Amino acid sequence: MHPYYQGLKQGVAELQLNLSELMLENLLKYQDALVLWNKAFNLTAIRDPKEMLVKHLLDSLSILPHLPTGRLLDIGTGGGMPGIMIALCQPERECVLLDSNGKKIRFLKQFIADMKLSNVKAVQTRVEDQGSIQDLGQFDVITSRAFASLLDFVALSEPYMHAQSSIAAMKGIIPQEELQQLTQYQQNIIALHVPHLDEQRHLVMLKGKSA
Repeated sequence: MHPYYQGLKQGVAELQLNLSELMLENLLKYQDALVLWNKAFNLTAIRDPKEMLVKHLLDSLSILPHLPTGRLLDIGTGGGMPGIMIALCQPERECVLLDSNGKKIRFLKQFIADMKLSNVKAVQTRVEDQGSIQDLGQFDVITSRAFASLLDFVALSEPYMHAQSSIAAMKGIIPQEELQQLTQYQQNIIALHVPHLDEQRHLVMLKGKSA
């Protein structure tokens, strides 16, 4: 058994997620691959696997119960967070992971190929690239864990949205001032409780008022 299997299983239970044994094993295969590649390519500042389990895996998984269904775009995915976790746990969902960093996308493409994942692809591009906007089309859900500015994330997401699309932005502290400037959206702020993480986590859900 994987040394972190029980820790992941317990954390997933605390998040009230119903994930199969295969999904748990695949999540740990992702973490193992991240640890291995991180030694050469510096994909994440977190190097301790036990810390990764909490700050990457469980943190990313905490948004699963709150995501609307449909095609998903993860902007600034980095090493695949939260997009690859969503793809592993929701195989029926089509996911696109987008980042401009070649090393990180190369890692994700290799992992996707090794795991023979058919519902997810990794794309190296700048989010504002017009060709990518045309090629990738529109998405039902757009998420990100990496953006410092909510306003910037929303502006970059809009070309990929249709009238019914939802934005799901992972944040620490609630960005009150930025939310006051986004009055064109319905807003739903969800407090997240990540097991073993003593820091604030919130999911900012935005949807067009006409939707």
